[in-house]
Amino acid sequence: QVQLVESGGDSVQAGGSLRLSCATSGYAGRWDCMGWFRQAPGKEREGVATITSAGTTTYADSVKGRFTISRDNAKNTVYLQMNSLKPEDTAMYYCAADSARWVCLRRKANEFPFSGQGTQVTVSS
Repeated sequence: QVQLVESGGDSVQAGGSLRLSCATSGYAGRWDCMGWFRQAPGKEREGVATITSAGTTTYADSVKGRFTISRDNAKNTVYLQMNSLKPEDTAMYYCAADSARWVCLRRKANEFPFSGQGTQVTVSS
């Protein structure tokens, strides 16, 4: 059974930093695409960042220059370094994975077959 488990969420002040991690298990291969999504109350889930197994990344405009996605292919783990956090970054953050690389380019949550339960990030002003 495939499992994705996020960690690292916390409450921080604006301008602070957090590093999210997502460990996967139950999959014998390598995820060709891994990504981070977030959902604030009353809003749709939005794509934050994705990364292919080759290291190609995409970012939402709202996080470019502040967030960095990375991964450890040997561990099938993905990370999200978040700097200069803003109150509008407050959301539940989910990681997702797929064996198809093309989903990375579209960065749409409903196209990823596997995702975790989420970790809460709260940024106060």
